[in-house]
Amino acid sequence: MAGSKKVLLASPRGYCAGVDRAVIAVEKALERFGAPVYVRKQIVHNIHVVTELEAQGAIFVDEVDEVPTGAHVVFSAHGVSPAVVNAASDRGLQAIDATCPLVTKVHREAVRFAKSDYEILLIGHDGHEEVEGTAGEAPDHVTVVNSPADADTVVVKDPSKVVWLSQTTLSVDETMETVRRLRERFPELQDPPSDDICYATQNRQVAIKKVAKDADLVIVVGSANSSNSVRLVEVALEYGAKAAYRVDYSHEIEQAWLDGVETVGVTSGASVPEVLVQEVLEELSGAGYRDVEQVRTAEEDLMFSLPKELRQDAEGRRDGRALGGRNRS
Repeated sequence: MAGSKKVLLASPRGYCAGVDRAVIAVEKALERFGAPVYVRKQIVHNIHVVTELEAQGAIFVDEVDEVPTGAHVVFSAHGVSPAVVNAASDRGLQAIDATCPLVTKVHREAVRFAKSDYEILLIGHDGHEEVEGTAGEAPDHVTVVNSPADADTVVVKDPSKVVWLSQTTLSVDETMETVRRLRERFPELQDPPSDDICYATQNRQVAIKKVAKDADLVIVVGSANSSNSVRLVEVALEYGAKAAYRVDYSHEIEQAWLDGVETVGVTSGASVPEVLVQEVLEELSGAGYRDVEQVRTAEEDLMFSLPKELRQDAEGRRDGRALGGRNRS
């Protein structure tokens, strides 16, 4: 009956500290240096965020050779390889590095293990910007492992000197299955010194697991190129949701999805602003889902300092908005 329609709203959801920091970095660069400010690749994988920043004067490019000599360029939250840093320097660009500190940690691990002549099995998706950046730190030492199935066929030179690292936005369960299969073949496989999958990715997956078991339908707000958003759809289905779909905007929700549905789970990827979730809730309310129950599995209050170039205003005073990581869910 109509009165039983409800929404289970996952929390945490949406922006993580690294995404918030990167978006603020572009906004602050525009305030401080004026438009245009160039950004290599999408600053974060969300079409709405990119469109909003373009309206403020950001210009997104694929490579630094598209940026005019001497201009300001921001490196995205996903990180870049040393080759990109050097290419920007060669063009005299004023680079601002908005790489998420948790991605930077993985870069440092890759450098350290490569110096010790370890072969690095990087669990992640070939072609993803984060994987390209990490692999670029030690290209002669890194082999990308795309999936658990890849773990069964990957070849290493010395099974006694192998370590695994991972992209930060993967499915925790799938990554651990990949590691399990790798360790079956290479018993001396070393673990990274700390978990590479970021806290926000893990927290959002834990929350949707709890929601999914009670949901007829799960709607994940996030863009198609957002790895962590796509993973949330997969996790929801794996943990009991009868159906799960990803949308960028509320108008993409199809009436057919709601037919016969009493309970809708809602979450959003780590690069999604809360305004888009609220629009989904409004759309669902119009369809009779007015009872919203928050399902909270963790508290998040992590914040990161902005890139050093943006911590002071034009007069050299410390900027009052020098941190990224507002917890909005």
